[in-house]
Amino acid sequence: MTEQRRAREDRKLDAGALRALAHPLRVQLFDILSQYGPQTASSLAERTGESSGATSYHLRALAKQDLIREIPDRGSARERWWERADKSVSFDSPEALASPAIRSATQLIMNEFLGRRHQQLMRHVSEGIASPDKEDDAAMISTANIHLTRDGAMALIERLSAVVDEAVAGARGREEEPDRLPFTIRVDVFQLPEDGDGR
Repeated sequence: MTEQRRAREDRKLDAGALRALAHPLRVQLFDILSQYGPQTASSLAERTGESSGATSYHLRALAKQDLIREIPDRGSARERWWERADKSVSFDSPEALASPAIRSATQLIMNEFLGRRHQQLMRHVSEGIASPDKEDDAAMISTANIHLTRDGAMALIERLSAVVDEAVAGARGREEEPDRLPFTIRVDVFQLPEDGDGR
């Protein structure tokens, strides 16, 4: 249920934050700010195909729950810049998940996030097949299937999280340096269903 399992303290999203995020466009805006860094309502409108009025409205709704924040010393009264708050988020707050409505909102959010990740992955694969001469050695798509004990799985998750945390910490605040490009790191570790069914 978590976006990522972290050794450090995540922000466990409460019911208010989950309700605010439980909208496909808001998930998209939150994700774009996470992946590409600071944006304006206009730049987000271009990326999403929505009007700047719609993106501005949804940005304010996310900001009310401290999911994103305005960058006060950047832009003007007509052009406000927004960024995602630094803290990682977790979707497994026991209090919030006690409510069927909030569990439903969490499912919607996770479906949107993972749907976007899958679309991005498939686009990367399709473009690589369409352009075989294009150099792309700064990418890795790998799947490994192993049998682990629960303790072994938890130890692996902690090691992988530490590597990701170190990379994120080293890159944070350096997004606008020359030659820096947005990458996504996706690590999935989970128990497969007993019946082998992917549904």
